[in-house]
Amino acid sequence: MVQALPVLRLLKLRWPESEIHWWVDSKLAPLLEGDSDLTGVVRFERRRWGSPAHWPALWRSVRWLRARSFDLVIDLQCLARSGAFAWLANGKVLVGLDEPREGARGFYDIIVPRGSFYTHAVDWYLGVLHALSVPVHWNFTWLPERAAVAAAIKRKWHAETQRWIALQPGARWPNKRWPVENYAELVRRLASTYPHFQFVILGDEADRESGAAISRVDPQRCLDLTGKISLPEMVEWVRLSELMIANDTGPMHVAAALGRPLLAIFGPTEPRRTGPYRQPGGVVQVNLPCVPCMKSRCSYSKPLECLRAISPAALFARAEKILRTSGACLPNPDRVEPAPVPPRR
Repeated sequence: MVQALPVLRLLKLRWPESEIHWWVDSKLAPLLEGDSDLTGVVRFERRRWGSPAHWPALWRSVRWLRARSFDLVIDLQCLARSGAFAWLANGKVLVGLDEPREGARGFYDIIVPRGSFYTHAVDWYLGVLHALSVPVHWNFTWLPERAAVAAAIKRKWHAETQRWIALQPGARWPNKRWPVENYAELVRRLASTYPHFQFVILGDEADRESGAAISRVDPQRCLDLTGKISLPEMVEWVRLSELMIANDTGPMHVAAALGRPLLAIFGPTEPRRTGPYRQPGGVVQVNLPCVPCMKSRCSYSKPLECLRAISPAALFARAEKILRTSGACLPNPDRVEPAPVPPRR
């Protein structure tokens, strides 16, 4: 969803009077609510849709979509479910991505191919705009600050009085998760070398055990927020941090969108396709015969070797380089604001 936001920004810039609605899993809706480029957010109860008891509510949602008589419907998820609902919306033109895995392209009027296997997801999504003759540029703010949310986290956790390194130990696939003991050791090394930094641990309810294990390294300097904050609060915490260290997961894309210094730990997936956009230097990945396998379960002879082979010492060295380059290793440097995303060439 974060990688799709540039499409929203550019559509609104091209047609400022347009009314744009986003159909989204209700769990992720808070990331979009209140966005000035959106007219509305249509919530989809993903966890309920398969139950016949909830089909009447689902049909009411479809009828609401059809009543809008949309001029344009865009499906960037390209799954059978999203393609079907996009088609049921009955807009004048339906655009989607050429992804064969679930046959969603059969619903589309305009199909946008991926340039190559290595084309980044953001560039593939922007291909939809090329197909619609919408200019693509970077004169917009990818994730605008939510001033009220930012003020609230500073007030609640006194965040503005400290300097932060953010950690994201979770990921949807188990084989995307760098071992938690490695995160703990990395924090131990960083804490001993950079006494002026605090560590904020981000994640959802599923990451609480990992968050607790990491925070035990230095309870006074680790703020464990796993399962305790909203998506908008997570975004503002990443914006506030001077370095983010994360697995291949959503908050990693947030850091990239905000232009924050980043170390992204990759195992089974291909960072050229779904890595931190235009930050290839922030990717940490080992060279193994199985990498990238693109699978959610490891079948290598040495289980999870693609992650276990990345040592805390190696990641610490990479983190030191970033901190020294950015000036963050100094006791009291001036705050470095996110760098603008460079123009598309």
